[in-house]
Amino acid sequence: MNPLTPSGTASQDAQGTQDAHDAPAALPVRMPPLTETSGWHAVRLSVNGAPVTAQVESRLLLSDFLRDRLRLTGTHVGCEHGVCGACTVLIDDVPARSCLTLAVQCDGAALRTVEGLARDGTPLTPVQRAFHTCHGMQCGFCTPGFLMTATALTEQPERPTGPEVADALSGHLCRCTGYRTIRSAVRQALDETYGADGRTAAAPEPERGE
Repeated sequence: MNPLTPSGTASQDAQGTQDAHDAPAALPVRMPPLTETSGWHAVRLSVNGAPVTAQVESRLLLSDFLRDRLRLTGTHVGCEHGVCGACTVLIDDVPARSCLTLAVQCDGAALRTVEGLARDGTPLTPVQRAFHTCHGMQCGFCTPGFLMTATALTEQPERPTGPEVADALSGHLCRCTGYRTIRSAVRQALDETYGADGRTAAAPEPERGE
């Protein structure tokens, strides 16, 4: 029989109908319930000592919030996987990867970025002076992250040990310097902060007449 004849067409339609009845019924699509009523959240935090209030999306990364919303572009974004360390900031005095942190997680926190280390007209911090003296940089892309981690090292109650310093710096990648000058800069900053004996260095006494 010619399959193009009306009889052949009817036969094919009947076979298709039978196959449709034999096919298993599709399972209904079940969507998980929403865990929040809104994708926007109000956050209140401190950034470099200044109070900040903003509305942020649930998915907004801290790095994007700092760079795009607050225009603090000193926080660099490199790998965006938490590997290179260029986006490191201090959250409640603890180094953290801003590319792996959601802005909404920082509600109530105190943040510090590289812009908060030395403001216009204020002296450089011991870490910044050490990086300048030891030339602990080249292209400078990784420098903000190193500065923030080194700053946290100089703020510990006791001088960090050599292995502790090495472990902290291992979370940063630099493709220019070979790390030697960076390690030298961190050692110099620690010496200035804690002294050669490992104790916190005393603040210099003011000169007479001050």
